[in-house]
Amino acid sequence: MSLHLYDTATRTTRAFTPLRPGQVGIYVCGATVQGSPHIGHLRMAVAFDVLVRWLGRSGYQVTLVRNVTDIDDKILARSAEAGTPWWAWAQRFEREFTAAYDAVGVLPPTYEPRATGHATEMVELMERLVALGHAYVTGEGDVWFDVRSFAEYGALTNQRPDDLPPAEDAPDGTSVKKDPRDFALWKAAKPTDPATASWPTPFGRGRPGWHLECSAMAQRYLGDTFDIHGGGLDLRFPHHENEQAQSRAAGHGFAQTWMHSAWVTQGGAKMSKSLGNSLLVSSILEHTRPVVLRFALTTVQYRSMLEYAPETLHEAEATWNRLAGFVHRTTELLGESGQGPAADLAEVELPAAFTAAMDDDLNVPAALAVVHEHVRHGNTALADGDRDEAATTSTVVRAMLDVLGLDPLQWDAHDQDAQAGPARHALDTLVRAQLDERARARAAKDWATADAVRDRLSAAGIVVEDSPTGARWSLAHGSDQED
Repeated sequence: MSLHLYDTATRTTRAFTPLRPGQVGIYVCGATVQGSPHIGHLRMAVAFDVLVRWLGRSGYQVTLVRNVTDIDDKILARSAEAGTPWWAWAQRFEREFTAAYDAVGVLPPTYEPRATGHATEMVELMERLVALGHAYVTGEGDVWFDVRSFAEYGALTNQRPDDLPPAEDAPDGTSVKKDPRDFALWKAAKPTDPATASWPTPFGRGRPGWHLECSAMAQRYLGDTFDIHGGGLDLRFPHHENEQAQSRAAGHGFAQTWMHSAWVTQGGAKMSKSLGNSLLVSSILEHTRPVVLRFALTTVQYRSMLEYAPETLHEAEATWNRLAGFVHRTTELLGESGQGPAADLAEVELPAAFTAAMDDDLNVPAALAVVHEHVRHGNTALADGDRDEAATTSTVVRAMLDVLGLDPLQWDAHDQDAQAGPARHALDTLVRAQLDERARARAAKDWATADAVRDRLSAAGIVVEDSPTGARWSLAHGSDQED
């Protein structure tokens, strides 16, 4: 069975065939950096990370574009309330999103363009739409897409234009537009907007509409037609519907397959800031290991709703500990020969049942069932003293989990790196206490004690150097620290 993916546009699961053999171009709508990331944001990021990993494991060269929307109404409003420049506000939360992605092992995209860096491409696309009769100008800086000019409008979400609600972006209701459903390509600068939050265009000064940004950036990095467009389920309408309409009206093939990840729900309601029930990633990671959070977000098939409750992470941790525990026990028993983080897991043959599950629209629950089956078999081999079988099974388990971004030994290395800073601080505190004792001994001319302190540190691999400003220490192969 070849890879089959569910296409939101056709509402069918069909064989995936890329436009260019061996290469896949993917555009995923990234964050609007108005505030801190919650686990709903990470659910989408992890879902498409699994897709990218599986495509790579299947032999494809993947180009992933994940944008950053760093200018919009909410960013301007919230930054103004905080008395912070809008661009500084956006950069602050962009860094938070990057840290959250990194924390749960989401691979970095090939390209991560910001909306503010692509005004030129947006203006070019807007000019083309106006020239083709698919867009019109109502005032200095206000440009609208004419939904009635494009016969396919509504095709992505299978809706008739007459049944759709008005677009929520007119400056004074819907009176200036030909049709209430027409949406903004460009918004005129407001007197209250910062001067830096607008760009010149042939139609007047203003800033981009949300939908225009993604169409322009997708075309810039992936071309007129590309393989997959992804995002959260809540983006299907109006965002993705409008993206598709404006791009195809401009003559572009745009996305050939649409994929949407489902929401994280809490008490049956979509998790969002507006409902006040969001869970910030930073808060969760104060008491939950990042790998456990990733495991919880990965284990539900990407198109299924993930219901979050207090026990969700506890259950995820218990399951993760069983899987990782088998790998750790095998590694401890047999040593790290062929088992370490650097092992070439990409060369390990995956079980046919696991491959079939992943090829079936990324059916992670079915794939994990195969992992659990192998863990049970491996534990039996350990109990029976069959070291070779246990080692082989452990490697296969790691290879399967690696596809999901969950190889236990890689996460061990990740955790060690994360602890490097705190560990260095702890070491510095202990060494400084020794140096203080040595300084007091030297001041009292107790040379024997001073030399004994230095010898103890030297035996521990700590090099001490005296300077006019005090003692300095360094690891035998590390960087200097000043006292």
